[in-house]
Amino acid sequence: MIPVNEKLAIMRESERMNRKEFSDLTGVPYSSLSSYEKGVKDMGIQAVMKILNHPQFKKYTMWFMTETISPEAGQIAPALAHFGQQKTTSSHSDQKTG
Repeated sequence: MIPVNEKLAIMRESERMNRKEFSDLTGVPYSSLSSYEKGVKDMGIQAVMKILNHPQFKKYTMWFMTETISPEAGQIAPALAHFGQQKTTSSHSDQKTG
């Protein structure tokens, strides 16, 4: 399982937000957010609820809590979570272009 502090950073980074922006948006104090992400302090349920109840982050609730997704229910993993295929390859085509 991915540690909670890493999940928090993955969510924030996948939304292309810095800590200040994330803090301002969610109402989680910057110093607390920084401590959570560094693993210095554990997140309490109130902080988790503040984040996951925000409309921008609700889509990650299932992934954050259980590391599962349900796209049909709008529950996805953040882009940086690396879910799905690890490596994609395609065969080389001998067809010339141009």
